[in-house]
Amino acid sequence: MTRTLLSVVACIAAVAACGGKTAPPASPSPTPTGSTPTGCARTSIGQTPLNDLAGGTYKGERGGLYPGGVNARSGMHEAEGLSRARAIVPVDAAGVPDSRGRYALVSIGMSNTTMEFSAFKQQADADSSKDPHLAIVDGAQGGQTAALWSSPACGCWATLDARLAAAGIGAKQVSVVWLKEADASPITGWPAYAQTLRNEMATMMSLLAARFPKLRMVYLSSRIYAGYATSALNPEPYAFESAFSVRWLIEDQMQGTGGLAYGPGDNTIAWLAWGPYLWADGTTPRSDGLTWACPEFSSSDLTHPSASGQQKVAQMLLTFFQTDSTARAWYLAR
Repeated sequence: MTRTLLSVVACIAAVAACGGKTAPPASPSPTPTGSTPTGCARTSIGQTPLNDLAGGTYKGERGGLYPGGVNARSGMHEAEGLSRARAIVPVDAAGVPDSRGRYALVSIGMSNTTMEFSAFKQQADADSSKDPHLAIVDGAQGGQTAALWSSPACGCWATLDARLAAAGIGAKQVSVVWLKEADASPITGWPAYAQTLRNEMATMMSLLAARFPKLRMVYLSSRIYAGYATSALNPEPYAFESAFSVRWLIEDQMQGTGGLAYGPGDNTIAWLAWGPYLWADGTTPRSDGLTWACPEFSSSDLTHPSASGQQKVAQMLLTFFQTDSTARAWYLAR
């Protein structure tokens, strides 16, 4: 993630001009002061992970990964995802079904994303259960925030094209995306930052639809814990709050609003759903046992994952693609 604020400010203005969700006056998010623990001593920020907050609220916003304070996809949304997943088959460069063809899972995002997805790619490429026609391409790039990816002029798109070409994958063979994003050095507080991030990701969905005609599914994740962070790159509670950006994006699609309604055919908005939810409150165990310890972060800034942190996210991704009802339909060998 880049530390440059100018692109973030410009993108906020662009989103407002384009009619995206706009933010009311911001409530500044708290900054650690005084006796508040810092660095590795900050083992908790006292927030409940979104999946454990299903019966509660955060600053007036209901918990849960999906609308209605629940963690599971609705019947109709699930059915649409299964339909799209089962339609993903090997294709040639022109997008025509071909038993000798290929299809690709591609990552989109920032530095944390490429670090984690690179580790996942190593695990998945050695996974004997993976469909041999599935290509895995890391398109995420260091310093490329949501504010940058949401511009069609971003050089990140050209870099992505180059990586796909190097992997022998054409635009019409990109079927699935894993997207994890944030913006650098946020200062706008709640809910402004989360709403801006949601709008930037919505713009990215339109750009992805235009560039990859047969993209069918996008799985989204939000940030890992950032309570240990020693820089202002993307600290708490912004990392925690970015989960609401993801949920709002998915909710808009499910309600057919925000220009995100999915439709049949090519060049349409992909089906959106949660991938693995990665945030936990430091060393406080989540209901499923997930925690984040300080050694799982790079000592340089305690924001990026260390090698063990990368492997941790990679394993969560691998498990998700192997077991999720919609993902295993195209991930596992058929």
